[in-house]
Amino acid sequence: MKTTTSLLTAAALSVTLLACNQKKESNQTEDAVATADTTLELPAPYATKSAKNFSNVLGWPTGKTPQAPAGFTVTAFAQDLKSPRWIYEAPNGDIFVAEANTEQNGIKEDVINAVSGKKRSQRSGTSANRITLFRDTNKDGKPDLKETFLAGLNQPFGMLVLGDHFYVANTDGLMRYDYKAGQTKITAPGKKILNLPAGGYNNHWTRNLLASPDGKKIYVSVGSGSNVAEHGIDNEKRRANILEINPDGTGERIYASGLRNPVGMDWQPATKTLYAAVNERDELGDELVPDYMTSVKEGAFYGWPYAYFGPHEDPRRKGERPDLVQKTIVPDVPLGSHTASLGLAFYDKTAFPEKYRNGAFIGQHGSWNRSQLVGYKVVFVPFENGKPGKPEDFLTGFLGGNNKDVYGRPVGVTVLSDGSVLVADDAAGHIWRVSASKS
Repeated sequence: MKTTTSLLTAAALSVTLLACNQKKESNQTEDAVATADTTLELPAPYATKSAKNFSNVLGWPTGKTPQAPAGFTVTAFAQDLKSPRWIYEAPNGDIFVAEANTEQNGIKEDVINAVSGKKRSQRSGTSANRITLFRDTNKDGKPDLKETFLAGLNQPFGMLVLGDHFYVANTDGLMRYDYKAGQTKITAPGKKILNLPAGGYNNHWTRNLLASPDGKKIYVSVGSGSNVAEHGIDNEKRRANILEINPDGTGERIYASGLRNPVGMDWQPATKTLYAAVNERDELGDELVPDYMTSVKEGAFYGWPYAYFGPHEDPRRKGERPDLVQKTIVPDVPLGSHTASLGLAFYDKTAFPEKYRNGAFIGQHGSWNRSQLVGYKVVFVPFENGKPGKPEDFLTGFLGGNNKDVYGRPVGVTVLSDGSVLVADDAAGHIWRVSASKS
């Protein structure tokens, strides 16, 4: 059920005025403001009931793979991994995969895990908590070396090589290890250079890392500890933010806030603008709230928990912070409600056709809080003149067709130096490789 015409007109006017004010009051560029979608029609909160529709993961039958558009080939790069969630390619071409999943995290109440529908306490202690190294010496898309690179971690996710250090973002802190390019294992103890608030609602334990283009700063994404601050705002200190630090862990500041779960981060190749994929809130109905991809402005506020998609006030936080509601920035690209849009990687290579250059691939892990399953695919957002267009399907075939069964769930997406794309399928334990077909 859509809002009435008068409400929609008022909402559109409010969003338009907000965009104009932001243009005047912030350091946004003309192009960045132009990308905001001021015409998106949102239903009223609770227009439909909040659903619990957990998918059943089948795994991939022999010979079956996800489907890419014509002109691409999909192959299994790695199989039989334990919840591979994130992929990172080092400067020397080594490929690192973080294997980790949800564990009990100290929140007292039982929270439903969106992978299996089981309570989190029933899955406690099952995370592999390791980083696995793959090396494709022959450059044929088939790794000839697989090695446990780091073990005994605490729900690792983001990885980064910067100078002679290897960084790992555990759920409770950023670790830094001495590192030399080409080494196959780290056994020496590292140093925790930054404490981080641990755990989080559903899969908000993930902490991602991204270096600034000049290598002088590191950006750390920290998701919210709750759905919509139901445990109190004091429980959300340093959360729902992108933090900026120096490579030694000092100088922490909040780069941007109000980002409920900003997992994927990357720099748009043409404009060098920071973008993030943000996983939005639950329990307002099937069509609320849209996940999104957005350029991230320094010092900007993106709404959580008080507002969503511009100055749409969340009824569960009604009247608490009208000042922040009005400051909420409209994100650039809506990605569908409950799609769990987590991965983000810009295509900065030349192996794919021209239309993919400088565009973004986004891994959608898939819904649990929607009556009909959505997500469970990788979408592509084209860019033209530095501005994003509408998302389109790129890697599909994860859904089983009966609104329950799925073959896998894509998460992290990484563009490799050879121009191919790797996709982490954590539920099925696969890493998929997408390459341009040879003519």
